Amino acid sequence: MSRFAADSTGIGDLPLSRLLVNKDANYPWLILVPRRKDASEIIDLPEPERAQLMSEIALVASALKQLTRCDKLNIAALGNVVPQLHVHIVARRKGDAAWPGPVWGAVPRPAPMNPRSSIASPGRSRASSAFRTPASLPMGTAGSPAVEFSLKIEYSSL
Repeated sequence: MSRFAADSTGIGDLPLSRLLVNKDANYPWLILVPRRKDASEIIDLPEPERAQLMSEIALVASALKQLTRCDKLNIAALGNVVPQLHVHIVARRKGDAAWPGPVWGAVPRPAPMNPRSSIASPGRSRASSAFRTPASLPMGTAGSPAVEFSLKIEYSSL
């Protein structure tokens, strides 16, 4: 089983990237994985795909920030454990399990995610939210169709 499959669940696709949600329910945590197995760094992508990835990061990060009303977003492409290029987008709150440090290794074992939830946020009561943002994400060609990104997240208390 791949590390992505063990630690996350696929929730959708954007023009360049697969969108995953991390199973660690301590933080609202999304991961973008460009469908380019030979890329391990952002600079490995050709310029049009780099621009596409940046657009996808902005789209997903904006949706996550609006949805969670977080204090800070952490966006990182580390790749020390999983070399395939991927970008973590983590919504952070002052006082979360790792604040103000990094989320990696802050909590010994990830809190289990409620099977009915896509993302859980500690301290929130159970509620359902939907967020839809139309955005143009060009694939490097003129006239590319707009992509509608839709994310429905159900919070659960831990």
